[in-house]
Amino acid sequence: MGQPTHGHGGHDAGHEGSHGSLKSYVIGFILSIVLTIIPLVVVMNDMMGKTGTIVLILIMAVLQFAVQLWFFMHLKEGENAKWNITALLFAILILFLVVVGSIWIMEYNTVAH
Repeated sequence: MGQPTHGHGGHDAGHEGSHGSLKSYVIGFILSIVLTIIPLVVVMNDMMGKTGTIVLILIMAVLQFAVQLWFFMHLKEGENAKWNITALLFAILILFLVVVGSIWIMEYNTVAH
């Protein structure tokens, strides 16, 4: 009878903290929509040159990726948040090196005779 209840009160608080709030999901959703509409409008109305459009699309894609990770995948939350971010940064570094290295090899793969 006199035992404190450890059950649902503490568990729900911790469980709720590991998931996003409705406000977080709405903000993420709105940002995702905006980051999708901006390049769409630019492309549909031919507002920039080819290079500018490609750069804009790439920037919006990176921002979209960040929004998805931050608001929907909860990268910043949980016990292993620091390790998750470190692993993500390492993966991005490896991806960057592979892409840039491949482009560099393709660009300068000329054999002088």
